[in-house]
Amino acid sequence: MKRYAKPLFIAAFMLLSSFVLFQKEKPTLWLIGDSTVRNGTYDRGDSGLWGWGHFLHEMFDTTRISIQNKAFGGTSSHTFVTGGFWEKVRPNIRKGDYVLIQFGHNDGTALTLRGNGDDSAEVTNPKTQKTEMVHSFGWNIRRYIRETKAMGGTPIVLSLVPRDMWKDGKVDRVASEYVGWDKEAAAQEGVEFIDLNKIIADHYDQIGMDKVMSTYFTVKDHTHTIEAGAKFNDTCVVEGLRTLKNDPFKKYLQK
Repeated sequence: MKRYAKPLFIAAFMLLSSFVLFQKEKPTLWLIGDSTVRNGTYDRGDSGLWGWGHFLHEMFDTTRISIQNKAFGGTSSHTFVTGGFWEKVRPNIRKGDYVLIQFGHNDGTALTLRGNGDDSAEVTNPKTQKTEMVHSFGWNIRRYIRETKAMGGTPIVLSLVPRDMWKDGKVDRVASEYVGWDKEAAAQEGVEFIDLNKIIADHYDQIGMDKVMSTYFTVKDHTHTIEAGAKFNDTCVVEGLRTLKNDPFKKYLQK
């Protein structure tokens, strides 16, 4: 027994080391954003509503990449930081990870200045009644980009998803200014931008108002999708990811 003990120990150690190394090198795709990415506090489909981030793992080979949906309902590009949600993500970003950044639906308040400038202002938070320093939407997006890069990750900016709002038989692409600011911020920082708003809205226009409203939404909510709508948005996210330079997600996506 003694003759074989040492070789067996060495073989077992090497196998365990290889397993640990493989696990350590497995990258993570982090998702940050609002309720259109992760609906509700507990992401359990309250009222039948889901964010697209809940089902995104179904599009990936999760033995090769981990999907971490850390978006939080009701947050803006500002309150995702001040609420402590970004700090639950940022320190855990490693080299080789990716971060999908999508905000805009909750940024139409005094806590986010309009535009993509470097201006700032002190405002009173209506909920806490405390004074806060706030910046432009674009400045906030650039912060996520820079801090993701600083941790070794790759940031990718996504524009907000369209609402179930129509005009003359076409999706009413409201809040389009946020799409522009996203695009400008991404270009300034030299990172990829996916116009998810356009991708989804173009498909909605082709599918038609009646089918979109009855298949992907409820009559009571024009912002949050039901399961079918969330899964449809997932296909649009993947459609956007496949357009990125060098197709970095090709080896991770389900075939």
